[in-house]
Amino acid sequence: MVLAKVVGTVVSSHKSEKIEGIKFLLLEKIDPITMKGKNDFVVSMDSVGAGPDEIVFYVSGSSARFTNVTEGKPTDSAVIAIVDFIEKDGSYTYKKD
Repeated sequence: MVLAKVVGTVVSSHKSEKIEGIKFLLLEKIDPITMKGKNDFVVSMDSVGAGPDEIVFYVSGSSARFTNVTEGKPTDSAVIAIVDFIEKDGSYTYKKD
C-alpha cells in the first residue's frame, strides 16, 4: 500500500465498457512525515468514495483488482482506504479534519 493525496480527477468520455461508471482520481504520492508531495503521480480507480485533498491508501498491480468496484476490471491501481490519521513515535503527522 502507498500513501497519496487526492489532487484531482481524470475524466474520459470514451472508454472500455468494463470501466464505465468508475471514478478515476489523480493521486500524488506523499511523505508520511512531512506530508509533502513527492511530485510522483498515478491515476487510480476509486473504490471508497475519496474526494479532493483526502489522504488515501492505494494499491497497484494485481492487488488493485480485489475490491468490489474493481473486480474483473482492467486496472493496475485502486484507492482502497481513506486515512483518518498518521502517527509516528507518539506524534500525529496527519489528522483528518
